[in-house]
Amino acid sequence: MEGMSMKFLCIMVVFMVVAAPYAEAVTCDNVVSKLSPCLNYLKDGGKVPAACCSSVRALNGAARSTSDKKTTCNCLKNAAKPFSGNIKTDNALGLPKKCGVNIPYKISMSTDCNSIK
Repeated sequence: MEGMSMKFLCIMVVFMVVAAPYAEAVTCDNVVSKLSPCLNYLKDGGKVPAACCSSVRALNGAARSTSDKKTTCNCLKNAAKPFSGNIKTDNALGLPKKCGVNIPYKISMSTDCNSIK
């Protein structure tokens, strides 16, 4: 269970980064579609694709309002569930930094998305 939580946490961090940059309201479809260029890296490692980092930066910029941040958090948690066994924790945890993005809070299965400000 601990390993699954850590993998999920990593996926959530990536999703938060990737899901943040839409000036309009963030939707779960936006979050999921933006993450697709990152999946191979998250599973296999190697060089982070430029398209992945572009998406990470874009999503990070999209969730500016509290409502968007909460939506992004919940979308990330839901989207991460099917991939939790396939994502390498270290790849997910390091992705924001590799893409030049700083996330000011931790994301995990236990994160209360409603407490995000």
